[in-house]
Amino acid sequence: MERLFLILASINGFLAVALGAFGAHGLKTRLAHLPDQAQRLDWWQTAAHYHLTHALALVLMAYLAARVPGALTTAGGWFLLAGILLFSGSLYAMTLTGVKALGAITPLGGVCLLAGWALAAAAAWRLA
Repeated sequence: MERLFLILASINGFLAVALGAFGAHGLKTRLAHLPDQAQRLDWWQTAAHYHLTHALALVLMAYLAARVPGALTTAGGWFLLAGILLFSGSLYAMTLTGVKALGAITPLGGVCLLAGWALAAAAAWRLA
């Protein structure tokens, strides 16, 4: 799991930086004509911030997986990945499409992120 979570962390870190840069530079002009441009850019910024933060959290899970192998770290890593996909993914999609109903998915991603952090804490508690 350590290797897999490090790979997933690296991929997500890369994507978070690339999408954050796109939001800072390319997205502004694409959304300039929309009345809700500021709100959409805020969504994008939140998505990129949480994306990058939780890419780093996957590094933590890789560290823990090497030292406390088992269900806690495995589930924690998968919850973090699901949280990135659901939380950040729904905000990215909402920004690009303007479909606000996608915001209903965002809290599910938040719950997954919370579960990942809780499992990280439980795994860390078991460190020798």
